[in-house]
Parts: sequence; C-alpha cells; structure tokens
Amino acid sequence: MVSVPENLTKLYYSIGEVAEMFGLSNSLLRYWEGEFPELKPGKNSKGDRKFTVKDIEVVVQIHNLVKERGFTIEGAKKELKDLQTRKKKIAPIVKKLKGIKKELLAIREKL
Repeated sequence: MVSVPENLTKLYYSIGEVAEMFGLSNSLLRYWEGEFPELKPGKNSKGDRKFTVKDIEVVVQIHNLVKERGFTIEGAKKELKDLQTRKKKIAPIVKKLKGIKKELLAIREKL
C-alpha cells in the first residue's frame, strides 16, 4: 500500500512533485481533483496547484482505492464518503478516550 512519504518537509508541493511521489500523471491528479470533493489543493496567483500534506493524504486514499484495490471512481467516491461519515461518528469517542488516557498518564506520574 502506498503511504504518505515520511520526508515531507515543505508546506506546499506542486502537482508535478505529487504526481512523481505516486507514479501518476499530472492530468490524472487534475481529473481526480474534479471527481473527488475531498481533494481540493489550493492555487497560487498564477493558478498553480499547491498540495498540502493533508491533500497528499487524500491522494494516498484515492490511490489506494482506485489503483491498488480496483475500485471504480464511483465506488471510490462512495467509500471515501462512507469513511468520512465513520470518522465523524467516532470522533467524540476518540476525543473521550484521549482525555481518559491523559488522566491515566497524570495519575501514573503521581504514583
């Protein structure tokens, strides 16, 4: 499975840099941008796309679904939407668990 490269140190990456990371063409990334509302890189005053690490994480998800798991574009759209719905549902639970962990670590420090 392709993952976000660990050596990402810049705030913004060009479309060419992102395409090279995943072995994709610039035109495919532009196509995905039009098909997946989750992928919305910013643009500078010249109109050049500027991808953040968050945008690259979305590219990883799309790449995994389409290129590795064989989803159609429509299937990948549905899967990404379902994933976002699941994340929203579990977000309060994760927040609560993080709070409990913080409390337990504080108790451990006192022992």
